[in-house]
Amino acid sequence: MTRAVIFANGTLQNPEQAREALRSEDVLIAANGGALHCLALGLTPSIVIGDFDSMSEQEVQALEAREVQLIRHPAHKDYTDLELALQHALETGMHEVLILGALGARWDQTIANLLLPVSGELAAIQISMLDGPQEVFFLQPGHEYQLRGKKGDTLSLIPLCGDVKGIYTQGLEYPLHGETLYFGATRGISNVFIEDIAHISLENGSLLCVLIHQ
Repeated sequence: MTRAVIFANGTLQNPEQAREALRSEDVLIAANGGALHCLALGLTPSIVIGDFDSMSEQEVQALEAREVQLIRHPAHKDYTDLELALQHALETGMHEVLILGALGARWDQTIANLLLPVSGELAAIQISMLDGPQEVFFLQPGHEYQLRGKKGDTLSLIPLCGDVKGIYTQGLEYPLHGETLYFGATRGISNVFIEDIAHISLENGSLLCVLIHQ
């Protein structure tokens, strides 16, 4: 299945890791200044979406010379450039998206980016984020998830949009047996892999998962 990889305009902690995460069949989309991450890595995005306020005219011309599709939006708009890129991925039939450079120094942008994957129609996409040693992804009810890590890796489960009920886990130091993680509480922080694969399911709600590799 074709995957979209979106380069956002946040901090790209480990550029080489970002390059290694790419698959040959990926469709590369840049959200505004995320195009500069692509160019720095010697990559050509298929599409650049945004208001282009983070790029010089020379950089825009360099993208045009590579025949990149540029989708321009006004600076005064109701969506961030990353949300526009995710909407485009959804509209073009993408069901899996990896986001690179979604986190950074601006807390407002970072928090908004972390909430986007459970926003409206975007919740239908399997969205993950990569940030150095940390993987961020989102779990929904009705599935049993297998998370791959190594013994000693840290996994945090953070409820989004309210309490998350009926959580079952295996392969973690602190298991859950149909229990509830309450929105705003910290019980799900800093669990630890005791096997190389952790199994997680939930009956109601949405979980933000942060997997930190040793």
